[in-house]
Amino acid sequence: MNDTSATETGSIAPPENEDPSAGYLKPVGHIRWTICALLFFATTINYMDRQVLGLLAPDLQKIFHWNEIQYSNIGTAFLAAYAIGLLFAGRIIDRIGTRLGYAIAISIWSLAAMGHSLSQSILGFGFARFMLGLGESANFPAAIKTVAEWFPKRERAFATGIFNSGANIGAIVAPLLVPIVVRNLGWRWAFVFTGIFSITWLICWLRFYRPPETHPSVTPAELEYIRSDPPEPATKIAWAQLFPHRQTWAFVIGKALTDPIWWLYLFWLPKYLNSQHGRTLDLLALPLVIVYVMSDVGSIAGGWFSSFLIKRGWSIHKARKTTMLICALGVTPVVFAANTKSLWLAVAIISLAAASHQGWSANLFTLASDMFPRGAVGSVVGIGGFGGAVGGMFMAKLTGFTLDKTGSYLPIFAIAAACYLTALLIIHLLVPKMEMAVIDTMEPK
Repeated sequence: MNDTSATETGSIAPPENEDPSAGYLKPVGHIRWTICALLFFATTINYMDRQVLGLLAPDLQKIFHWNEIQYSNIGTAFLAAYAIGLLFAGRIIDRIGTRLGYAIAISIWSLAAMGHSLSQSILGFGFARFMLGLGESANFPAAIKTVAEWFPKRERAFATGIFNSGANIGAIVAPLLVPIVVRNLGWRWAFVFTGIFSITWLICWLRFYRPPETHPSVTPAELEYIRSDPPEPATKIAWAQLFPHRQTWAFVIGKALTDPIWWLYLFWLPKYLNSQHGRTLDLLALPLVIVYVMSDVGSIAGGWFSSFLIKRGWSIHKARKTTMLICALGVTPVVFAANTKSLWLAVAIISLAAASHQGWSANLFTLASDMFPRGAVGSVVGIGGFGGAVGGMFMAKLTGFTLDKTGSYLPIFAIAAACYLTALLIIHLLVPKMEMAVIDTMEPK
C-alpha cells in the first residue's frame, strides 16, 4: 500500500456501497501509518504482559501446587476484570480521547504486570491478574477508535490487521525472552522486565500522538484523504441507544463466540504443549514462535485481503464476510490437534487455526467502525469485548473442569472448531447488508 507525494491527488471509482461524492482520493502522506505503528507496539506489550503467566504456569503449578481448576480461577479473575473494564473503557475513551485514555491504561496494566512478582499465593496471583485485566481492557477500544479517527474505511481493516498483529509479536517475544530472564534472574523478574517496554512506549505516545486535525506533521492532503468518507456529525451517543440495534448484537455475539478461543490459546497452549508433548519452559519457544508468527501472518493477510477486495470494487459487506468465511473454515481442522501424537503436526494445525482467528478478528473489529459513527466506536468495541471476555470466562472454567476430570483436550478443540462458522451465520442473519446503524443522537458536543 504505497503512499504518493503530497502533490498527487486524484480519483478512482469508489466501491459500490460508498458515496461517490466522497472523492475516493489516492493515499497521500504517511503519518497515519506511524500512528498505526504505535498501536502495534502497544498491542505487542499488552500481549507480552499477559503471556508471561501462561509460560510460567507449568513451573508455578509445581511451586505453588495448583490444580487445573485453581489455575483456571486465576485466568477467570483476569477475564472478569477484562469484562468489567470493557464495559467502561470504551465509554471513557470516547469521552476523554485516545491520547489520555491509552496513557492511563498502559500505566495501570504495566504496574499490575510487574505486581505479579510480589505474589505468594493463588489469591495474590488472582489479584494481580484482576488488575492486569482491568488495565488491558482499554487497549482494543482505544486502538480501534484511533484507527477510526486516522483511517478512511477502505484502509481500516488493513490498519487493524497490522496493529492486531502486535498480539502475535508479543506472544512470540515472550517465550523467547522469559526463559532467558528466568535462568539468569528467577521467575519473579520475568514479570518485572516488560515494564521497561511500557515506559518507553508511554513516553513516545505522549510526545507524538495528537488527533489528525491538530497533528503538526499531517499535511492538508493526508487529512483530506483521512476524512474522505462521508462526514459524520460529532454527537454524544448513549449506551442505551446502541443496544436496540442489530449491528451491536452482531458484533457482540461474534466476539462472545470467538474471543474465548484466542484466550484458550493464550492461557492453555503452553500447558497443552507441556502435558501432551513434554515441552518444558526451555523447549516451548520454538513451537510457540511458529504458532504466533503464523498468527501474525493471518492478522495482516486477513486485514489486507478484505481491503484488497474493496479496492477491486467489492462492497464492504461482501469483502468482510468473504474474508471471515475463509478464516472460519481455516479454524475447523483444530479439532484434530487434540489426539495427534506428532508435536509438529499439532503445531501446524494450531498455527492454521490461530492465523485464521487473527484474520477473522481483524475483520470483526473493523465491523464496529463499518457500522457505527466514530463517536460510538469505542463504546461498541467495549461492549463487544465484554461479551468476548464473559465467553472467555466460561471457556476458562470449562477447560479447567474438563482437563481436571478427563485430561482430554478433544471436547475443547471441538468447540473451537465450530464457533466461527456459527458466529458468521448469526452475524449474517442479523446484518445481511451491514448497513450503518441509524442512531437518534443527542445534542452536539
